[in-house]
Amino acid sequence: MRIAVSVGEKEKAKGAASPYYQALVTVGVKEGEIALVSAADAGRVRAADFDGILFTGGEDVDPSFYGEQRRYDNVHDHRPRDEFEFALLEGALARRAPILGICRGVQMINVGFGGTLYQDMKEDAEPKLDHRQTDSGLSRQEPTHGVLVTDPESSLGSIVQGSCRVNSLHHQAVKRVGRGLKVTARSEDGFVEAVEAADAYPFLMAVQWHPEEMVNDSAPQREIFAQFVQKCREGAAAK
Repeated sequence: MRIAVSVGEKEKAKGAASPYYQALVTVGVKEGEIALVSAADAGRVRAADFDGILFTGGEDVDPSFYGEQRRYDNVHDHRPRDEFEFALLEGALARRAPILGICRGVQMINVGFGGTLYQDMKEDAEPKLDHRQTDSGLSRQEPTHGVLVTDPESSLGSIVQGSCRVNSLHHQAVKRVGRGLKVTARSEDGFVEAVEAADAYPFLMAVQWHPEEMVNDSAPQREIFAQFVQKCREGAAAK
């Protein structure tokens, strides 16, 4: 089994110390089964080389990919990463490989399915909760607001019974949901917090919070990774 973890360049430099890497190790993935990849690897990395792909947090998605111009100075995109990850997403979908998205990951996947984003939540939507807790001096690991499961029959619904508390480290969010996706959780102030494939896809889950920062303290957050990895192993065994 091989899992690609798509990250930005700074995260890739952390190597095995990356929280995403460590979260996979926590649920039983061997170090040799994990590959941290980035836009710099675009010439040699293909979705077909892996049994599952984890799309992680980081830069904003270039608004041109969802038909808008950049409106705010705090929108920091990196087009090479966008192009790299959209290609990985397309390849993974073609093979029906397991996909997990985190923070930027849910936003990128939503755009890949034709959806749009709030470029800046405070400017575009006036949230009632603090969705970027590090601006308030809180640690990345601390849960700060509730998430309500809206589809109890979903994969997330099998992990989280009703609601849970999560950390929150984003200034953008899903606006119009892409065709082929369904919302499975929302924040207490109504923003999309999780999506999954609307059809019977083997595993496609994307969440707006950062479960990799909470795996040591939360069984449900570990289980998100465990379910993803289980599907990756099943796919690898079926080859």
